[in-house]
Amino acid sequence: MSNIQEKIQEELQHAREVCQTDGAKPGECAAAWDAAEEVLAEAAHERQAQPVKSSFEKYCDENPGASECRIFDE
Repeated sequence: MSNIQEKIQEELQHAREVCQTDGAKPGECAAAWDAAEEVLAEAAHERQAQPVKSSFEKYCDENPGASECRIFDE
């Protein structure tokens, strides 16, 4: 995940630099921000794709022998 965070920072910095240039064309500035938004959207998509465990699930992962975590088949 840190790789995508680095890419986000790079794209944001690039967009700022492009847009702060005196001779920057509006289309170039917009394209730079679009690229940054695409990377941000990809990061958001990756976060949603990862399952979020509840506190109970984390507890059971750390304590598989706990009586609360046992599953009985009938």
